[in-house]
Amino acid sequence: MKINNYSEFCAYLLECGFSMGGGNSKGIFAAIPYAWEEQQLIDSPVRWHTGDPETDPWEWRMRVLEERDDIAYSKLFFRTSGYITKEWYPYFLAVRRHGGTFEEAYYDGKISNTAKRIYDIISENGATAFHEIKQLGGFTKEDNSKFERSIVDLQMRMFITMCGRMQKVNKYGENYGWNSTVFTTVEDFWNRRGVALPDADPDGAYEKIKSQIIKLNPFAEHKKIEKFIKG
Repeated sequence: MKINNYSEFCAYLLECGFSMGGGNSKGIFAAIPYAWEEQQLIDSPVRWHTGDPETDPWEWRMRVLEERDDIAYSKLFFRTSGYITKEWYPYFLAVRRHGGTFEEAYYDGKISNTAKRIYDIISENGATAFHEIKQLGGFTKEDNSKFERSIVDLQMRMFITMCGRMQKVNKYGENYGWNSTVFTTVEDFWNRRGVALPDADPDGAYEKIKSQIIKLNPFAEHKKIEKFIKG
């Protein structure tokens, strides 16, 4: 399907259920199937990194979080960005968590101490910006590698998710730098949108997602499908 603008993208995404966030399908599926360096070869008004909120897919990431209540965007697939709609989110959640809580995952050794520090900050403070998490947790430059890895781990395991962006402000009240990504717990993200996610059987959920992937991309390889679904 040819997508010409943001509205068409959202409609198509709701129809498909999920997608890679960038222009690379990673052998699975991308609603916008080309990256910025390939777009010169594509006849489409959709162009990456123009800043136009109607036709720039980079802008759509935050628009779905700030304007809609039925699409999640975060680092969800192959440790990079992706979209999952409200309809399909419970299935991925069932596979990634297997019905377990964060505490259970931590005590089973599946969550690092750094990730627990981050999760506790977000859980206690609600929606919290990337730079605020660092400040509240006392993370230093030496912690950057572990910190960023843990932020991705928590998104991949679907314990936290992106929920917007925040402009950084200095001690004089002046805006500076790039916007900072804001994170919240998955439960808070959907609760704020008035959504109660139903439980799903992990095995049944896996098969349902797999069937949808094959429908979207009949050539998807088994190993990639498994990694895409399980994270």
